[in-house]
Amino acid sequence: MKRYLRRLAAVLTLILPIGALVSCTGGGGGGDANEIVVGEYGSLTGSTATFGKSTHEGVMLATEQLNAAGGINGKKVRIIVEDDQSKPEEAATAVTKLINQDKVVALIGEVASSRTLAAAPIAQSNKIPMITPSSTNPKVTQVGDYIFRVCFLDSFQGALAARFVGNTLKLKRAAILYDVKNDYSVGLRGFFTDELKKLGGEIVAEQSYSEGDSDFRAQLTQLKAAKPEIIYVPGYYTEAGTIARQSRDLGMTVPLLGGDGWESPKLFEIGGDALNGSYYSNHYSVDDPSPLIQRFVKEYQAKYGTVPDSLAALGYDAANILFEAIKRAGTTDGPKLRDAIAQTTNFAAVTGNITIGKDRDAVKSAVVLKLQDGKTPVVETFAP
Repeated sequence: MKRYLRRLAAVLTLILPIGALVSCTGGGGGGDANEIVVGEYGSLTGSTATFGKSTHEGVMLATEQLNAAGGINGKKVRIIVEDDQSKPEEAATAVTKLINQDKVVALIGEVASSRTLAAAPIAQSNKIPMITPSSTNPKVTQVGDYIFRVCFLDSFQGALAARFVGNTLKLKRAAILYDVKNDYSVGLRGFFTDELKKLGGEIVAEQSYSEGDSDFRAQLTQLKAAKPEIIYVPGYYTEAGTIARQSRDLGMTVPLLGGDGWESPKLFEIGGDALNGSYYSNHYSVDDPSPLIQRFVKEYQAKYGTVPDSLAALGYDAANILFEAIKRAGTTDGPKLRDAIAQTTNFAAVTGNITIGKDRDAVKSAVVLKLQDGKTPVVETFAP
């Protein structure tokens, strides 16, 4: 990981290796007068490292493009990145360091809701605007008026998953296997359950696990006995792929359904063909013919040599929305920048046009993708 960041630094001259305590591109009280310093914190290592890596690459691509075009009002943006190791307590430490030592004027992060919830109160108390690219739990922006998101909410994502089951697949009997210690997973479980019951469906069985578990056979055996038609697994790719394999090993043939936490190039590596015929909700599709999306995909591939997942796209969108807000505000003063972000309307983003609503949540659409032979074609699009 350090070697990866050093290589990125040599190309962009925007960032230092993880763990360095020197600042990288400035503004606020800690940088050059011709720089604007923005902090990014994420899971560059740990259990969800692909989330952090993809998001970081999206942020850095947006920053490189901005600076190549002249920056913001003649000032270049410098990103200071901190690795929170996929741990909530480290996320809080990272944000404290970025604010107090590096004097960042704004923050981008985190991917996971649990880690964002650990860090957001620190940003709020210091009046430093923070935009999370992909923390979908409703509690995140409820922390305070300096906390924003550019992704949809779990209340929307969980409900559309239930509508997909009941209205599109015409299924009634669902089981749930969720991460009991994860705010994201617990939240989706509740929203999915409430909506499916409204549609006349039922939850025939529930089982739970904890992040890091590797054997789900006991839970799956219990779910199998209830004879569900589909199993909702609102967790992360790290467990979802293994759950798919073990369910097939037990002779279970019903499809699995997940949320955007499944989005990772590692998912198929872990789950393989066992994932075929399953689905998950997501933020965008690389196959969308939109010129904006295809330009982003081409530029990202040219830089990083791989297809951008939705985490990369959301990191790119979060950075660009922040940059555009700084331009409109004409200042990096916390309250004025906060107001400018809040006034974002119909922003043409890669993951769909984004308007920041009154609760600082993005109003936008979502898609359901089908997993089949390593590909993820769009099955259905849900409007907000």
